[in-house]
Amino acid sequence: MAEITIRSLNNKSDYRMNEAYKALRTNIEFSGEDKKAFVVTSCMPNEGKSTITMNLAVSLSEAGKTVCFVDADLRKSVLAGRYHVKGDYKGMTHYLTGKAELTECVFTTNINRLDMILSGPVPPNPSELLGSKRFTYLIQTLRDHYDYVIIDAPPVGSVIDAVVVSRSTDASIIVCASGEVSYRFLQDVQDQLERAGSHILGVVLNKVPVAGGNKYYGKYYGKYYGKYYGKYYGSSEEKS
Repeated sequence: MAEITIRSLNNKSDYRMNEAYKALRTNIEFSGEDKKAFVVTSCMPNEGKSTITMNLAVSLSEAGKTVCFVDADLRKSVLAGRYHVKGDYKGMTHYLTGKAELTECVFTTNINRLDMILSGPVPPNPSELLGSKRFTYLIQTLRDHYDYVIIDAPPVGSVIDAVVVSRSTDASIIVCASGEVSYRFLQDVQDQLERAGSHILGVVLNKVPVAGGNKYYGKYYGKYYGKYYGKYYGSSEEKS
């Protein structure tokens, strides 16, 4: 089985980022033992969704959980290039079209207890493949073999794929870039997921400005540990 090298998020110099991922991880762990498969999406591209999704998977595995990261962006995935995967590898598209078995599509990583499934070549019918019985069977199989299944899906504001994926998962997480998405837009994304029957675990507030004496973070953490505990999360991640 081929291995993908992932840089660990364990950056002790960025306290805020590490604490934000621990908070997100903790909320997932306490969401209920029946919730094992999570889809992560956003409103639009370049909100940092893929970076957050991968770092969440790493954080869970570093906490002792077995995790499978699934790249469900069948239209425009950047992960194969980001992790320098070369050669004739098998991915999600191969499995969903019956051209490969699941065992052929799973990569190990340099992070203990973390495996990956990449998206594969772009198919002509991504939404149909993600809504197929074969995809539902895939997620159920992974739920039986891992503690958590973390799925990176395209932005809901661009395509419907994440909403389709959410029907086969236990809960959804929305990544929202600070100052880049309107409340109405975020509400529309939430409504689409809820109409599909998805339970929304919460919103990750990403790319929060930290300059100017960190005044924003003072207000933010005041809310976090107050009545909004468990609903909002923060991070200073880069775009993905």
